[in-house]
Amino acid sequence: MSSVVTTKRVALASILLALDVAIAPFIWFPFMGSKAFPGQHLINAISAIYLGPWWAAFIAIMAGTIRIGLGVGTIYAYPGGIFGGIVVGYVYKLLRKITSERRALIAALTEPIGTLLIGAPLALFIISPIAPIFEQPQIAIKPEGMLITLLYLWIGWSVSTISGSILAYFVLNLLFSYGLSREEIFGE
Repeated sequence: MSSVVTTKRVALASILLALDVAIAPFIWFPFMGSKAFPGQHLINAISAIYLGPWWAAFIAIMAGTIRIGLGVGTIYAYPGGIFGGIVVGYVYKLLRKITSERRALIAALTEPIGTLLIGAPLALFIISPIAPIFEQPQIAIKPEGMLITLLYLWIGWSVSTISGSILAYFVLNLLFSYGLSREEIFGE
């Protein structure tokens, strides 16, 4: 990888990270006692497609950390964001035989898989027990109610991740209409 491509990747990652943090206070809504951040999922999908799964995970970690520091987000941003980007990035890579635009649009819509099927269970079993240490709201975990709690997470987070991935679909469509594909930007 040339230094020009690396510089472009770092620049794009910085822009996406800044955008994620900047839109967080504006593109969110309360849902079932939690905060839905469709903008986070929008940035997850775009960063995974343009930069790859590990860059998307890094951006999600950094954006979550900054939002928590600013008092805009919660510790649940980590499992809620990291895995959606990883799934989108790998789906994009797996669909090599499809045109770049088509595979990007399909991959963007897979963000809820990572967020809901991987992130939500991790939030329930790993993040929720340590949430009080970070003075963050805790999801009630009672052995007899774990399935109910997981369903609560799935329902609450699905509104955020599905709306964010649909937004990503339309934003990517717009970017591609201006000739801004991954291949055009990075020469891949």
